[in-house]
Amino acid sequence: MKTFEAAYASWVMNNRFIIIALSLVSVTALSYGGGYLRFDSSYRAFFSDNNPELIAFENVENTYVKDDNVMIIMAPQNGDVFTRATLAAIEDLTIEAWQVPYSNRVDSITNFQYTEAKEDNLIVRDMVKGADTLSDEALLTARRAVLAEPSLKHRLISATGHVTAINVTVQMPIDERAEAGQTIAAYVRDIVKHFQEQHPDIDIYLSGMVMMDAAFFESAMLDSKTLIPISFVLMFSIIALLVGGLFRTAVTLLVIIFSISASMGVGGYIGYPLTSLSSSAPIIILTVAVANCVHVLVTFIHSMHDGEPKLPAMEESLRINLQPVFLASTTTAIGFLTMNFSEVPPFNHLGTLVSVGVLVSFFLTISFLPAAITLLPVRLKKATEDDTKSISVLAEFVIAHRNRMLLGMTIVIIAAVSNLPRNQLDDTFLYYFDKSVKFRTDTDFMIDNLTGVDFINYSLDSGSSGGISDPAFQFDVERFAQWLESQPEVVHVSRFTEIMKRLNKNMHGDDEAYYRLPEERDLAAQYLLLYEMSLPYGLDLNNQVNVDKSSTRVTATIGVISSNEMIAFNDRALTWAKNNAPSLGYIESAGVSLMFSYIGQRNIAAMIVGTTLALILISAILIIALRSLHIGLVSLLPNLAPAAVGFGIWGVFVGEIGLSLSIVAGMTFGIVIDDTVHFLSKYLRARRENKLNPEDAVRYAFRTVGRALTITTLTLVMGFSVLASSSFKMNSGMGLMTSVIIILALIMVFLMLPPLLMKIEEKTIHA
Repeated sequence: MKTFEAAYASWVMNNRFIIIALSLVSVTALSYGGGYLRFDSSYRAFFSDNNPELIAFENVENTYVKDDNVMIIMAPQNGDVFTRATLAAIEDLTIEAWQVPYSNRVDSITNFQYTEAKEDNLIVRDMVKGADTLSDEALLTARRAVLAEPSLKHRLISATGHVTAINVTVQMPIDERAEAGQTIAAYVRDIVKHFQEQHPDIDIYLSGMVMMDAAFFESAMLDSKTLIPISFVLMFSIIALLVGGLFRTAVTLLVIIFSISASMGVGGYIGYPLTSLSSSAPIIILTVAVANCVHVLVTFIHSMHDGEPKLPAMEESLRINLQPVFLASTTTAIGFLTMNFSEVPPFNHLGTLVSVGVLVSFFLTISFLPAAITLLPVRLKKATEDDTKSISVLAEFVIAHRNRMLLGMTIVIIAAVSNLPRNQLDDTFLYYFDKSVKFRTDTDFMIDNLTGVDFINYSLDSGSSGGISDPAFQFDVERFAQWLESQPEVVHVSRFTEIMKRLNKNMHGDDEAYYRLPEERDLAAQYLLLYEMSLPYGLDLNNQVNVDKSSTRVTATIGVISSNEMIAFNDRALTWAKNNAPSLGYIESAGVSLMFSYIGQRNIAAMIVGTTLALILISAILIIALRSLHIGLVSLLPNLAPAAVGFGIWGVFVGEIGLSLSIVAGMTFGIVIDDTVHFLSKYLRARRENKLNPEDAVRYAFRTVGRALTITTLTLVMGFSVLASSSFKMNSGMGLMTSVIIILALIMVFLMLPPLLMKIEEKTIHA
């Protein structure tokens, strides 16, 4: 009676035209969903709707105004902002910036609302107006006033006055954010281009949240335009070189293309947005799909070299490989599905898309591939001894030195694992982009010369309508702001109490002795009302004070710090406020970098749960499929060791595990099991069908699957190495670490698994 594998293989060979037709129809139907895909370049795509930090962030935005902005940094080549020509250029660009789509506020040193007293009147005016007609004395006065203004220094003007900025705040509709962001970025770049044509002596740099969103989009597009074609060329070259044959290579590429197309179509049907993370799915699917095809093709070629006709050779290949390819695909899919435990939606989407692609590639590999290959001419190069000689030499070496191999690998694993504590769970938000990305280099310039890139907003509640005029509340707000300014991480602190101190001085004849907070609530409220009535449209206090004057926002601009330092700073600030500023009431802190910092920490915990469940599930599958408890348990060590050793090596040379690496252990667990599954399936077939002893079974496994494992490892490493060259750190870090772990997996399977099997099996035989 035929086994299921043999019966299935026979069915495929007898129904090749039907299988090809069904495959094409199915792939076409699945791929149609790709038309529904859309790209989401917003940083908000990294957070689920119930993310607590996102909720806090949106609460603060809804209370005041949104923080989405474009920062236009201007650096005169003569090193002096305070010349007539430069100030006039700033004035012109400030006016033009109001035309940026979705803009609702533009701040610069020229339109800053400067207050002064004239007799009994409060004058509120632009800091600089008509710059090209200013006298030398007026220029000097403007320089002194701008550099002395706390609201501007280290925010819109550098301490030495050599760099300045225009900050454009925008209000983008949530449901149109991706498209609006691209529109804004394109418009700003266009006006900057024309500005620089008119003012070649002023260098321009662009930063801000909108430009960061644009960088997410552009990094993904760059990867799609460069890395995916490179991956296809590499895969084509490897398959053509190591598997050989134009038709075999072409059919394999069709399987890859179909798998990618079907997977992205499923993503479109589900409604997944493409992000800078999930857009790497085609590269990963391409890489993983090759492995399935290679195993079937290598066994097919091996059988034909042994004299088998084309159809029986493919039938035998399917019979032998059906179970291991199924197990490898299933475990790989489970590994990627663990990414759904991640706190980051794009990781969820990436895991699901790759899982779908892997499963589609499995079905195509055991149906479309053999059907198409056997309908096409098959020309084989003449087999040589060298094709298997090196693998046979390795097998004999491992068998002869089994005990030393086992001891040596154990020592290596222990040494690597001992370095795991060197890794710190940390990340730096800005460094998600490498220096090939203009947003990164422009932002680096801004940090080095002007201000910080990260913000934490603290919403301080007085507890009553109009309560921000309470002297006790204002006193605590100012003390909190001063404490923030004293911290080494802080570059600038924005708060409305600076305005109140300046107004108090203005209303006392600009006497510097009165540059302090008003001492009476009614007086403070009157000052505030008088000031707000004098402000022009678009430059009101809504960015710092809520509608009913019950709460205010203090914004701390932070230098470049890691996620751990960001969380520690925020905790320190909240603790200080609780212990030293009792009138501030409830404090809500929020910021983009703060959101990324917290999600990185929680993601580690979530992925530990996902990886543990995957380990249990995959172990159970292996034990059942291999029909051996002790063999299934033995396989766990070479499956778990690669990730442990990989992260141990990472601890020595890098030592930082961020958001991108937090999913690697679970993701690679499914991939590295492929090697173990294929080696064990051949080993057990030799033991059960051919009745070989453990040593000869190891030889058989090396001879029949060693070359295929080497080819698949090479293709996987090459594919993920291409991903490692991405300009986006989440992709590059994931690609690099995955490549390291895949190499280690092959080493473990060749050098550790055979000695383990022989030791366990010999004990079983003797028992």
